[in-house]
Amino acid sequence: MESHMTRFVLLLCIAVAASASSQTCVPEEVNDNPWVHVSKTLIGCWTSFITEDKAEVHILNLNFPATPDPLFSLEMSNARPMNLIITSLKPAYGLYNISADVNIYIHNDSRLTLYSNQQSKVIHREDFPTHNMEELVTWARQKFGGVTSLTTIQNPKVITRTGTIGTKPGSPQCVLKTEEIQEKHFLSIEIKPSPIKSCSPQPQTPSAEAELHIINIPEDTTIRNISLLMGNKNTKVFLRGPQGTTWTVLNSQLTQFVSNNEIVLHMPPITTVIQPMTILNSDNVEDVQRKALSVLKATTFTSYTELRPEYSTVLLVLGRKDSIAVPETVTPITNGPDQMPLMMQLYVSPDYRQPLDPNTKVQSDKRIYAEISGDTLGDIVLTIKVNKCFVHSKGSCPVTKDLPFIPETCSLNSCPNSTRLSFSLDQLQELEATAWDLECNVQLCYSEKCADGGRVKRNLEVTQPCLQPPTPPCFDFGLTGVLGIAFGGFLIGVLLIGALWFIKIKTGYPTGLDISSTAANLPGCPCSGAKRQPVSTNTSPSENSSANASIGSTQSTPTSSMA
Repeated sequence: MESHMTRFVLLLCIAVAASASSQTCVPEEVNDNPWVHVSKTLIGCWTSFITEDKAEVHILNLNFPATPDPLFSLEMSNARPMNLIITSLKPAYGLYNISADVNIYIHNDSRLTLYSNQQSKVIHREDFPTHNMEELVTWARQKFGGVTSLTTIQNPKVITRTGTIGTKPGSPQCVLKTEEIQEKHFLSIEIKPSPIKSCSPQPQTPSAEAELHIINIPEDTTIRNISLLMGNKNTKVFLRGPQGTTWTVLNSQLTQFVSNNEIVLHMPPITTVIQPMTILNSDNVEDVQRKALSVLKATTFTSYTELRPEYSTVLLVLGRKDSIAVPETVTPITNGPDQMPLMMQLYVSPDYRQPLDPNTKVQSDKRIYAEISGDTLGDIVLTIKVNKCFVHSKGSCPVTKDLPFIPETCSLNSCPNSTRLSFSLDQLQELEATAWDLECNVQLCYSEKCADGGRVKRNLEVTQPCLQPPTPPCFDFGLTGVLGIAFGGFLIGVLLIGALWFIKIKTGYPTGLDISSTAANLPGCPCSGAKRQPVSTNTSPSENSSANASIGSTQSTPTSSMA
């Protein structure tokens, strides 16, 4: 019984070991990897420039990074008139056969050695830049007036100049960018293949799982910028490289990926950065393969590729050759990624239905609402997280103030790929500035990993609230009050009339005076309000004499003279 148990345990261990070994494979060097292809996209330019004496100006930038035998052949016996500048940072040896119209220029201290049986041909040595291609183009422009082309070639074997015209219609200015050297029909270049190690677990059986591809760059390789162009959908990719390697994904076919390096998602005009998601310092084949299976929760993988890039920028095409076409304008990022462009829209109410016009001034005692949004990267869902907001005044004396905000609730259906918040402008009431830049620092998060998303900015016009002058208190009178006031006025009127009547009675008024008589219009006649009494007919002699004397002294009439 014990022997049967021992045999069972032994068979079980053998089965487990066989199963574990079937999940890994040993890579072998191949010249044609069915899954990962290295595209020869290198720095160069191609223009329409030609000198006054009808000569072209071409620059060959040769690279021999990991070649034990840096040998090449230069065949230009039927070339058109040209000035050919050749540069190489590492020692290299070339055998050339050129026509009489070709002038070759190399650096004074160049480590490039050229041989030929054309003894009469002179190689020109000049002191020009060799490390910076932009500076080399500037030097050639100053010496010859311009540059027809600059071509970077890795591990060249044979370089042949065809008899076709070497110019390209268009701009005469050489602007360096990544290019496919096969497009330059005036050059025929044979290149030594770059060694790549690859393998796949055997046997490959159809599976419902997504394809899993593993790409490993050994630790002894210098830091690289690797661009990845996806050809397959529903794909998982595990990317491992030395610390400092940057992987740039150029399209959105990639649905799931993991790397121990920084990953740049580049979908013009949108670019964002994903920080390392795992730690793996070992470049051992088995360690990398098992780590990929563990992290991506897969039972097997489709391919494993190990390569040693020979240039600072490499474009890898992942997918079978018949399933993808390399675009003509692929620009791997070499100087660091741009931030993902975001947009901030302001609103006047919390329902986010009425956008705020950029030219509209907002009163500083009001609350404004903002929505920050960005575009998606294919199937990759990124969330936006706001860290800090502030305002920066415009003018000769700029002022910067932190602007506290409150996150506003927002469902995924209401505002996909965006976030909402609100601000109070109370602290701007005491400041004279009216024109401000509103900025917020944001992060872009994928799953639980977040990376810097840069800043989003929006101009804001602020005005101080209108201060109304104090208004006198307004008393509200009802019907009772109005009737009371009217009755009071009536009583006052009655009392005044009564007082006047009383005064009239007490003082009296002369009723016998005819105000229309002649005496009323005589000078010196008093306008008296006293009531005149009627004159008695039986007057005394003294009264008559005094009256007559008074009349005679004041009037000169026939009546008085007769008296």
